[in-house]
Amino acid sequence: MHVPPASDAGLLSALPPLRLAGHGIASDYAHALLESLGARVTTVAGPEDLSAAIAWAQSGLMSLTGLADGPAQMCPAPLASCADGAVRALSCLAPLDAVGSLPAGRALLGERAAIARLHRKGLMSPGGSCRLLAGADGWFAVSLPRAADWADVPAWLESGRIESWDALASTVAARAVEPLVERARLLGLAACVSAPPAAVPRPWFSAARHGPTAPIGTRVRPPRIVDLSSLWAGPLCSHLLQQLGGEVIKVESPDRPDGARRGPADFFDLLNHRKRSVAIPFDGRGMERLHALLDWADIVIEGSRPRALRERGIVAEQCVARRPGLTWVSLTGYGRDEPGSDWVAFGDDGAVAAGLSSLMQQLTGAPLVCGDALADPLAGMHAALAGLASHRGGGGHLIEITLRDVVAHGIAFGQPRTEAAMRERWRAWTAEARALGLDAVRPAARAVTGRACPLGADNDSVFRRPSRAC
Repeated sequence: MHVPPASDAGLLSALPPLRLAGHGIASDYAHALLESLGARVTTVAGPEDLSAAIAWAQSGLMSLTGLADGPAQMCPAPLASCADGAVRALSCLAPLDAVGSLPAGRALLGERAAIARLHRKGLMSPGGSCRLLAGADGWFAVSLPRAADWADVPAWLESGRIESWDALASTVAARAVEPLVERARLLGLAACVSAPPAAVPRPWFSAARHGPTAPIGTRVRPPRIVDLSSLWAGPLCSHLLQQLGGEVIKVESPDRPDGARRGPADFFDLLNHRKRSVAIPFDGRGMERLHALLDWADIVIEGSRPRALRERGIVAEQCVARRPGLTWVSLTGYGRDEPGSDWVAFGDDGAVAAGLSSLMQQLTGAPLVCGDALADPLAGMHAALAGLASHRGGGGHLIEITLRDVVAHGIAFGQPRTEAAMRERWRAWTAEARALGLDAVRPAARAVTGRACPLGADNDSVFRRPSRAC
């Protein structure tokens, strides 16, 4: 199934035809992504892609999916191949001397799990912050990654103190799912119903023009990137653009720095090495400096709920209108329109919201969490592609990427027409991976080649004059 392109999607229509070599699901997905961005694509002979089964198993996510005391499970959708295809499409837009620096998309899906040495936990995410829970009328997922989230649980459930997942599961078992999710979202908790995938999902991105395009010369040079995001999806987006020659300035609040700094240091370093680090307080002087950086950038990446930035005087549409050629990439859980604009999402529950755990329940009998925060790396790869496409086309766009919709798009790609066909494909893919002994392959991560800059290490050099990154 090929999803129709988003509105104003002709980001690449002015470019000459792009050449895409290869044959298979990943190549087909890359072709579909580029066409949805407005490109004309010429397919040429090339090597056959890995099968979807082998790609999923080699990513290491098969070993991360399933009950802790049960077998590793195959994903029923070709999401590892979609990751490969997204990076292949990104490579088509890259300078020729930078293409070799991009890893395979599937290799990016398990890097956090490899570094943190995570294992499958069935109904719980490998990282332990998200769990699928049974209510009276169905299943839902909730993520509680911070102590503050657990502190909000009594207000959410109108109950006494709850300190464990087992106690939480017992408390919600007799309650209707929809009201539980609605109330959790009102309190800023990341929650969603585990429901089947939409028959016709939303497009994987949307792009609206809000400003003038950049001169031709600006479009062909590597972009200058201001990254306001945190955790995984946004930092991976800027990391991939950096791998293609982009210059990245990572902006954090000194009061609330990127939460990934508190996680495994190697994972933070892997995504943020060589980015310049700026710490800016959200006060009068700090906002002046931030707006100056936004006017310097070709691409801005942010992962906040739109209201959070607007309350600080940062309106994406106005920034794009003011700066010719600026591309603004907005990464959210559910989009910038109400009511979804106020809903929080993380990578694990974002994949559940797309219908992936419901598919696993249909096939295995249990609504399993697939992989580790799967929506995060998938969204980061797609965001890098859309951001670079807009830059190559002259910019002037506000681009929306949502965790839910990227995963839903991958689920829908090439989906069998019947439940019986889906089940047969899943069985065949499972048998293929197990016959080759790939179901036990653990996730792997690239070597860390340097440390990320300390918070605010480049404040003086960035605001005084351009300087070399750490």
